[in-house]
Amino acid sequence: MQLGVIGLGRMGGNIARRLMRAGHECVVYDRDPKPGQALAADGAIVASGLKDMVARLKAPRAIWVMLPAGTITEATLAELAGLVGAGDVLIDGGNAFWKDDVRRGRELAAKGIHYMDIGTSGGVHGLERGYCLMIGGAKEAFDRLEPIFRVLAPGKGEVEPTKHREGRNPTSEQGYLHCGPVGSGHFVKMVHNGIEYGMMQAFAEGFDLLRNASAKEGLPADYGFDFDVAEIAEVWRRGSVVTSWLLDLTAEALAADEELSAYAGNVSDSGEGRWTVDAAVETATPAEVLTSALFARFRSRVGHTFGEKILSAMRAGFGGHVEPKKQG
Repeated sequence: MQLGVIGLGRMGGNIARRLMRAGHECVVYDRDPKPGQALAADGAIVASGLKDMVARLKAPRAIWVMLPAGTITEATLAELAGLVGAGDVLIDGGNAFWKDDVRRGRELAAKGIHYMDIGTSGGVHGLERGYCLMIGGAKEAFDRLEPIFRVLAPGKGEVEPTKHREGRNPTSEQGYLHCGPVGSGHFVKMVHNGIEYGMMQAFAEGFDLLRNASAKEGLPADYGFDFDVAEIAEVWRRGSVVTSWLLDLTAEALAADEELSAYAGNVSDSGEGRWTVDAAVETATPAEVLTSALFARFRSRVGHTFGEKILSAMRAGFGGHVEPKKQG
């Protein structure tokens, strides 16, 4: 199949590469010409702009936009809406706000254009590991592009099959799922990221407690421990109920530098944690852990703990996120 990919950063470029490795054709574009040139060496067709991309794609077209949420995505989709035709599909695979998706979907449907919102998880490791895809949009569009989703998703891999799944949707155990109408994909990804905040915060606080329980001035005499947190992270990876990719990333960071000296502990939030808390308020859903995890990130910008260095190390590990530079 053919797919246009706009935005060739940490994830967009690797999405194109993974598809091309499976024999799909990608027409790519980025305002920065360098990533396009690199992809051309891998077989991509590089467009000079959005108009050129649309011209190079055969109808019915499918174009995947992988840009930061906000103005740049809005402007790109608005321009594409004036270039594509009825039956074409526009996809936002970034971390967009689901209510924006509902609005866009309604506007594009009036022109006969399909719109899909795809929550994409996999970070900088997606090229090799695959991407977990949470997909919103018309079932017709999903069915047409399923060969694309199947390639991007990780597949069953070595994950132990879940018992009692007989007769259930087979795509979810492959790593992709049609979640429902427009907006549903990014809503599910929003909650996914809110949970991610809570899980990361739990690891951060746990390792902070281990470190602070080591013998030091001011602690009761019973606290005579001298924990090696790197080794604790490693042993937890083997058969523990808290085994996870986040723990893997934590263990790797601690093994490289137990002090995590490369990190200050100034932890940013992508926006999805805030949207998750907003949704909890709007639906009157108790979400104490997710809310506290978000507020902890706000607090990290005032003062820093070892636990917040753990958070920064995990964010760098899965998403290549760099801490913001200190102001002033």
